[in-house]
Amino acid sequence: MPLPTYPGHDEDLIVAPGLIRISQEEPVNKIQRFQHIYAFPLYSLASLSWVFRKDYKKFFQSKIGEIRIKHPKIEYFNLFFFKGLYYFLFIILPLLLLKLTWWQFLIGFMALHITKGLTMGLVFQLAHVVEGTDFPKPNEEGNIEDNWAEHQLRTTANFASGNSIAAFFLGGLNQQIEHHLFPRVCHVHYKKIGAIVKETAHEFDLPYIENPTFFDALKSHYAMLKKLGKQAYRNKNKTISL
Repeated sequence: MPLPTYPGHDEDLIVAPGLIRISQEEPVNKIQRFQHIYAFPLYSLASLSWVFRKDYKKFFQSKIGEIRIKHPKIEYFNLFFFKGLYYFLFIILPLLLLKLTWWQFLIGFMALHITKGLTMGLVFQLAHVVEGTDFPKPNEEGNIEDNWAEHQLRTTANFASGNSIAAFFLGGLNQQIEHHLFPRVCHVHYKKIGAIVKETAHEFDLPYIENPTFFDALKSHYAMLKKLGKQAYRNKNKTISL
């Protein structure tokens, strides 16, 4: 399972390195003072990035986190064949068969991916980069010293857990705690499992972080972006001036 919010470990959370700062371990720069404003438009580009850039980048990089990767030869075929198939089905074929101008197609294609990218970006950020979650730092050997299950509770948050509509459309990803703890269990069981996990967490004095609604989580994420950007840059300058 991923190690949320520590740079380089959970790549689902890495959005525009150098522009968006989501961990206290990352150096802060001047432009990140405004990340609470421009982060959301950048999230909307996530799906386009996956389609045209990130899949290739991740495939050909030597490591993911601390794990070295070496792909079987068949995976090279799979990457290029299915990428080509996607481009044919979703770009070339519509342009050939539909009575659309190129700019009408472009509007539809961009609307599809911007909507998907914003949804995907927010789901992952609202589940990890909110107030109350921990940002653990690996030891010198690169290991997180917390117990695995405890680590998931400390670094992950739920939002709108009681909202059946959100659970349906997000496939249970709004209950990210249960998603991390029970990745092979169907999300339709998360609501009942969540009640047990919450009770057990309180029994052992462990956090169970949740925002009651999507907008509560959004507000908390916005506050974290300001804290890790604008406020961090201001504190850095105060330290330097002292």
